[in-house]
Amino acid sequence: MPHLVKLYIRQVLIGYAISAAFVAMLMVFNVANLWHLVSGSSIGWLAVLMLWVFNGIVFAGVQFALSLPKGHGDDTGRGRRDPVHVPLAEPVPVRVRARG
Repeated sequence: MPHLVKLYIRQVLIGYAISAAFVAMLMVFNVANLWHLVSGSSIGWLAVLMLWVFNGIVFAGVQFALSLPKGHGDDTGRGRRDPVHVPLAEPVPVRVRARG
């Protein structure tokens, strides 16, 4: 399997684990009275599942985006430092025929 695919799968799993911890903390600390709303409804499990999945999508995307700049390129971690060559701005003569 290519390295990028392995990296993506690993970061998605980490993102969903973070999402599970986040949703668990929301329930434990009863933020916005979520525990009461979920436990008082017959389909509260669906709300928790949707909260976990949608937060997992966000956290997995952020986790993958943050992992990309790390490990690619040279080993110095500083990037390439080539000098920038800016051409001198010189006027260019343009010949225009007169009408008439």
